[in-house]
Amino acid sequence: MKNSVLIIGMGKFGQYIAEKMKEFGNDILVIDKEEEVIDAISPLYDNTLVANCTNELVIKSLGVSNFDYCIVAISDDFQASLEITNLLKENGANYVIAKAERDIQEKFLLRNGADEVVFPDRDIAIKLAVKCTEDILDYIDLGDEYGIFEIVAPAQWIKKSIRGLNVRSAFNINILGIKKGNSLNALPGPGYVFQEGDHVMLLGKADDIYKITDEDSIRKTMKKLKREDLRRRLSKSNKENNKKQHNK
Repeated sequence: MKNSVLIIGMGKFGQYIAEKMKEFGNDILVIDKEEEVIDAISPLYDNTLVANCTNELVIKSLGVSNFDYCIVAISDDFQASLEITNLLKENGANYVIAKAERDIQEKFLLRNGADEVVFPDRDIAIKLAVKCTEDILDYIDLGDEYGIFEIVAPAQWIKKSIRGLNVRSAFNINILGIKKGNSLNALPGPGYVFQEGDHVMLLGKADDIYKITDEDSIRKTMKKLKREDLRRRLSKSNKENNKKQHNK
């Protein structure tokens, strides 16, 4: 379904958003206060406008309530970003997304009408750092400390089943899929046995995922699992012996 999107601020961030929004077939209006900026990009878009959106009359003239999303993509003037965010919400904008560079900016933007605040530079830096971490191949941030991670199957998991490892209880994570080459085994069953070369798609908290990629942590967990399995077997054996003695 196409969405109507208003994008204010045509710096690098705004231009990347506009490019992708257009690529995905959305109806967009792009605005910047600098005429030369709009002149440079106007051949690429059907709807462009030179305007200073800190002026409330400009915001009122745009009919912002008709847009599904209003994105404040200004990079070099936080005061302007704050004012525009506030004006958008006061004039009926449905959903306002604003760009921030620091946590304190996020607080002010949320207090002044932003429904969502994004940190493009920080988010890219985190994703790149995670991706460059050994054994973590890719990462999608889901918020609230949760994410989807693609990792190399730990050596201690090889030739063991999901059921045998008791993955969900032991490691506090869920397995979404197993990748091997170009093939994906989505939501593998508990009987799946890990093999060399498996890439595991995991859903969980970042701290729990990092523990999985830490060999010492895995080794401790595996020892715990073995102890618990031994206790279960001993308990089962004792019950069977007691039952036999009772029958005699």
